[in-house]
Amino acid sequence: MPEDTTTAESAWNAIQTCREVYNHALTQEYRPAPDHNKPSYNTMQNMLPKWKREWSEWKGVYSKCLQMAVRRIKNSESVLDSLEERGFDVGRLKWKSPREYRSIKYNQSGFDVDNNTGQDGHAIVNLSKIGNFNLDYHRPLPTKQNQNAKITEVILKKQKTGDWTVSIVVKYDADYPEKPTVENISIEDTVGIDLGITKFIHDSDNRAFARLDEEKDRERVERRHRSLSRKQYESENWNKARQSLVRAYERLRNRREDYREKLACWYTQEYDAVFLEDLDVASMTQQDRNARNISAMSWYATIQAFERHGNKNGCHIVKVPPEGTTKRCAKCGVGSDKPLWVREHSCPSCGFTVDRDYNSSLEVQQLGLKKLGVEFEKEELGLGQSEYSSNTMSVEAGISEGSHHRDALLSNTAVNLAIEAENLMREHRSPTLKERTAKAVSE
Repeated sequence: MPEDTTTAESAWNAIQTCREVYNHALTQEYRPAPDHNKPSYNTMQNMLPKWKREWSEWKGVYSKCLQMAVRRIKNSESVLDSLEERGFDVGRLKWKSPREYRSIKYNQSGFDVDNNTGQDGHAIVNLSKIGNFNLDYHRPLPTKQNQNAKITEVILKKQKTGDWTVSIVVKYDADYPEKPTVENISIEDTVGIDLGITKFIHDSDNRAFARLDEEKDRERVERRHRSLSRKQYESENWNKARQSLVRAYERLRNRREDYREKLACWYTQEYDAVFLEDLDVASMTQQDRNARNISAMSWYATIQAFERHGNKNGCHIVKVPPEGTTKRCAKCGVGSDKPLWVREHSCPSCGFTVDRDYNSSLEVQQLGLKKLGVEFEKEELGLGQSEYSSNTMSVEAGISEGSHHRDALLSNTAVNLAIEAENLMREHRSPTLKERTAKAVSE
């Protein structure tokens, strides 16, 4: 949080000055240029001295911050290009209003982070031409003695809730474990995952993780939407109601992120290779009538979380084509059409009968093994021979005697636990998760 109200005002004024620079560069230089000859970042950056002579108030903001405002145009253009490649309909970069531009970035210089304040987890961040911000950090910050880590960027943002956040970007040599070679991967250390709606995850070891129960969160969002609609626009009460609505959305978003991150962390610690379907989420949300539920699943973000944790934990993440995985029999390979409401796979050829999602996860595992180059026989997969029952299984993952990564267990508020699983998890769950669970239940 800012040291005082003067610092907060200076920070917001600096953000708005960067917004003016961004809008000017976008509307006067970048957008008018033909598509085949758009000005580069360096070209627009070199215009900053001229612009500051014309608008002297821009001199009150640190020069690196103005450069980063111009660079944001190119970064945003890259994001639009990546979305277009994934099948989304994208427009063009637009002029930013004050509510849409809420952050300022210090790159390489202009900031100082002092975590030697005598308080654990507390640091003071000094930003040039703005002032000091008090920061409560949750990850270790590099010290002057640590030559392998260096702070490269500091991002200051005023959230829509009115809260201030400081993000510190650290460059360091990550000591990640090496991924095992294909020759050393055993079938037991691989898993196929089917991402669904009725069950968020069903894997080839016949574990099923339920989707988040978002009913209370959605009711909270709708209730605060109604409250906002009754307030006079731009009044003080309207602004308070708007911030309350933002917090409701933020709570829902954080719960989803927390759920998928914990799942990705546990799977990548437990297995040497994880196989996922390479889902085309964009086309699914545009064509399917169930678009709201598909969006709520955050499948693309889940796959990204698995890839990120896979790099950190030395686990292969392999994406396989999703076509036919729900129709083909994992045992004999014969395809059979079945509507979505049919939740059981019963092969008309070999008679193999299992849960539909379980069959799909087995098929994903086989495709992943082939793509990764691991030789296997179908008898090794133990089709339908899992000790787990998909009808009663919820979160036994990590609670058996053989599990060695129990710290990644999921909170019982995130899944529908069976009573037996909940009793087992209580003795292994970390104190932090207990506190968060108790708080969520009380609310």
